Amino acid sequence: MDLETLRDTPPWEWPEDADKLLLGVLRDDRADASDRLLVAELAGDFTVINDDLSEALLAILTNNDESEEMRGTAAISFGAALEEAYIDDFEDPEDVPISKQTFQKIQKTLREFYRNAETPKEVRRRILEASVRAPEDWHRDAVSAAYQKEDEDWRLTAVFCMRFIRGFDDRIRESLESENPDIYYQAVCAAGIWEVDAAWSHIAGLIASEKTEKSLLLAAIEAAVFIRPQEASEILGDLLNSDDEDIIDAVYEALPMTGEVWDDEADKDKVLH
Repeated sequence: MDLETLRDTPPWEWPEDADKLLLGVLRDDRADASDRLLVAELAGDFTVINDDLSEALLAILTNNDESEEMRGTAAISFGAALEEAYIDDFEDPEDVPISKQTFQKIQKTLREFYRNAETPKEVRRRILEASVRAPEDWHRDAVSAAYQKEDEDWRLTAVFCMRFIRGFDDRIRESLESENPDIYYQAVCAAGIWEVDAAWSHIAGLIASEKTEKSLLLAAIEAAVFIRPQEASEILGDLLNSDDEDIIDAVYEALPMTGEVWDDEADKDKVLH
């Protein structure tokens, strides 16, 4: 299987030796730059990332001769593995794609390169976005500092990180006033995760509006059931009349979290009306 086929194939259908193909390209300095960039992104998928791929990604991240885009992609590719390792805490090591030693090495390297002022901005942003998925004590101050910068890119990174770091409810609410659509989207996601009640009017408004862009509407649907489950069950039903199957599926997945039980058509009719 070549790289183009791999890119266009769902990860769960990749061949067992996909990690070796990716590793070979990552380690080949003479490989096409666009191929290596694609591979750096694919290597972070949960189905393939392992200790060997992690070492190759670390080598790229720490190499000043690599492009900023390549180094940043290598950094962000650690996100899924870090999150799983953090959640599992290696209680069942077979469920974690990397070893505890590699996990700790990744964390240490990301922390050091983030704190290094000579690390390029875009690389530092990606480091922060990846590393918060396994929160450490230093993250709170880093996210707070990023939010306070008069730089939209850094503020976007900060609000994304607030999805993983507790205690930024006021900043999340404040970000719901942002005119930057990317920041606003991340704020909606964060508000749902941390059940920020002050965000309810924004969430409800997005669900009620026919002008809400699809990805934002999907985020609002998910957020609503965590913030105010009962009220969410009352406003989501109308979306079942949507012509978009993704939106209908999102509502069907969300409604059980409100306490609604879908046993028969009568229950569905109750929510719809």
